[in-house]
Amino acid sequence: MKNTFTIALVSGAALALAACGSTDDAATEAEADTVEIPAEEAVADLTEEPVADPAAMETEETTDETSVSEQTAAEEAGANAADVAARAQAVAAGVNAATEAAEESMENAN
Repeated sequence: MKNTFTIALVSGAALALAACGSTDDAATEAEADTVEIPAEEAVADLTEEPVADPAAMETEETTDETSVSEQTAAEEAGANAADVAARAQAVAAGVNAATEAAEESMENAN
């Protein structure tokens, strides 16, 4: 009886403590005012100019070479996939043949 009373008392205290908690939504703290102001302050003292990225000015020739190598890689991957599928079919046929042979052997033994 003492254990039941103690458990009930502790449970009631836990519920009472939970009822005293705040119901503020955590999403309201991440409003634009609290996020954008520190970011603007962080970049306010920058004096350096942006630097040009040479890779951003890629020519069409480079793009064509890239797409040709990507196409070649895709074709090789397709050929490899077809080879793997053929090998898997051969293994499955071998397993089926072995299963049929084992079943025939068991039937002949009975």
